[in-house]
Amino acid sequence: MRNFLVKTIANAGALAVAVWALDKITLTGNSTAKKAGTLIVVALIFGLVNWLVKPIVKVLTFPLFILTLGLITLVVNALMLLLTSWVCGKLDLSFHVEGFWTAVLGGLIVSVVSWALHVVLPDED
Repeated sequence: MRNFLVKTIANAGALAVAVWALDKITLTGNSTAKKAGTLIVVALIFGLVNWLVKPIVKVLTFPLFILTLGLITLVVNALMLLLTSWVCGKLDLSFHVEGFWTAVLGGLIVSVVSWALHVVLPDED
């Protein structure tokens, strides 16, 4: 359970950095508390998308991973961020990613920040 919480907090932090760094990734709300709550829910959705969909996409695109020496990971991460944005739109959450190239850069930011936070934060169960 603790591992799940740490990963969710790391995802929320990484998504917050992406929202802060990129103008076309938006998170709106009336107050800071509402934004923080929305960010936690978005992090949960992002984690769920990465847990359910990403392995299937990786298996289906395995030849491209070999061909591009893993650079297709940027595209897969961007697609997961776009899918999260779409799901948030369907759930009427105020998180939106505008455009594929914004999603690529956002996915890169989320990956790097998430990795750095996982190094710092404990991940024991």
